Amino acid sequence: MLSAVFIYNQKGEVLISRLYRHDVKRSVADVFRVHVISAVGAARSPVTTLGSTSFFHIRYDNLWVCAVARHNVNAALVFEFLYRLLGLGVAYFGRFDEEAVKNNFVLVYELLDEVLDFGYPQNLEVDTLKLYVTTESVRTRAAAVAPQITMQATGAMAWRRQDIAYKKNEAFVDVIESVNLLVSAKGTVLRADVQGQIVMRSFLSGMPECKFGLNDKLLLDQASGVEIADCQFHQCVRLGRFDVDRTISFIPPDGEFELMRYRAADNVNLPFKVLPVVRERGRQVEYEVLVKANFSAKLSASGMVVTIPTPPSATTCRIKVSGAGKAKYHPEENALVWKISRLQGLQETSLTAVVDLAAMSKPAPWSRPPISLDFQVLMFTASGLLVRFLKVFEKANYPSVKWVRYMTKAGSYQIRI
Repeated sequence: MLSAVFIYNQKGEVLISRLYRHDVKRSVADVFRVHVISAVGAARSPVTTLGSTSFFHIRYDNLWVCAVARHNVNAALVFEFLYRLLGLGVAYFGRFDEEAVKNNFVLVYELLDEVLDFGYPQNLEVDTLKLYVTTESVRTRAAAVAPQITMQATGAMAWRRQDIAYKKNEAFVDVIESVNLLVSAKGTVLRADVQGQIVMRSFLSGMPECKFGLNDKLLLDQASGVEIADCQFHQCVRLGRFDVDRTISFIPPDGEFELMRYRAADNVNLPFKVLPVVRERGRQVEYEVLVKANFSAKLSASGMVVTIPTPPSATTCRIKVSGAGKAKYHPEENALVWKISRLQGLQETSLTAVVDLAAMSKPAPWSRPPISLDFQVLMFTASGLLVRFLKVFEKANYPSVKWVRYMTKAGSYQIRI
């Protein structure tokens, strides 16, 4: 796996040097500095192979963090380790920069010894490492929880301690979806899909077992179910149970974490319909843009921004808004920016504008970039995904309060003109 890990400052000086195998020498740090950090105009690829040695690096703040390997390793795994290492530094020091590394270099070496064993990544859970990799001021606390440390370091429950207790047991679930849309100038939908994530905040005592159910099309009938694909789960989820009965069963980490990601491409409920008409008449461009909300009248969208492109040769603009929002011409962006603070469901609003163009001897053709939307709609899911149930089981049999919130926002929401 990994042969060494180096941390450099922005000048290329080695701050941390840790070798894990005998197939590289400490002088390999100079090779990376010369060929990557100090190289002028070199391609900044995150992976650099020199001879039989590969260097995987990321830049963070004023640091270069580099992992060295002599074998054909999984690049995705190496970068996942490097970013998790940065997360550890932020969790321990508040920030991870040159000053933090210099002030805590002993602790950095201790962390590197714990998270890598002969070059193989081990436990990188912050909560577990903080139990036994501590600063001097709190080192005496580690002896009192030694049995828990052993279990978490070697067991299958590294993401949660057993001694967690709350006066009020609550679980918050956020279903967040990003809608991607591309519509042609003729009104044909070229692309419509949803990228979703389920974020959970767990404030539950003990070691609770949670069961989570969705209106999955494979579990329910074809009419009421939603077909979700490309599911990615947090490590706490029991994948075997999900493969059998599509039930998401897990013991949650304490606090906030991303439970799963998914994608939906069938029967996407588009929250907004945009009907643009753009006419070029000599030295003028006329716009008529209608925006209609397709969701329930009980819901509303907030923070809407409609960006309507204008030709680069535009000089002045006359805008009229019929309905909600205010619009303004932004010459630095070559666009009309229409901001709508709130739009109720099933309502529509329109904008008309006339843009004057500068006189040019050889006018360049206008590429007509697409209109783009940005928005947020609470308690609405474009995919139709719903949380059917969330059950919490714990041996203390305490009551728990569960909250579910839905939010749909714009991903790449574009309409060609």
